[in-house]
Amino acid sequence: MNTLGFIETFGLVFVMEAADAMCKSADVELIGYENVASGYISVLVKGDVGAVQSAVETGVEAVKSMGADVYSHNVIAHPHKDIEKIIARYSFDI
Repeated sequence: MNTLGFIETFGLVFVMEAADAMCKSADVELIGYENVASGYISVLVKGDVGAVQSAVETGVEAVKSMGADVYSHNVIAHPHKDIEKIIARYSFDI
C-alpha cells in the first residue's frame, strides 16, 4: 500500500458512481466502503500517489456532476503501517 484515497458522500448510488469513476480513471484498487452514519458512505482506494490523486479528483467530479455533495475527500501518501489495522476493517472479503 503506497497511497490511500477516500471520498465520503451521502447515499449508495453516489458512492457507487464515485467508486466506478475512480476505478475506471486510474490504476487503483478498490479497498471497500463503509456506511458511516445516517446514509453517509465512504469509499476507499489504494495505489500509487499519482493514480490515487487522479482517481479521487475524478470521483469527486463524478459525484458533483450528479448534483450530490462530497462531504469529504482525502489522499494519504505513504500512510503509517498501523493504518492497515483500520483499513482491514473496510476491506472486501473476496
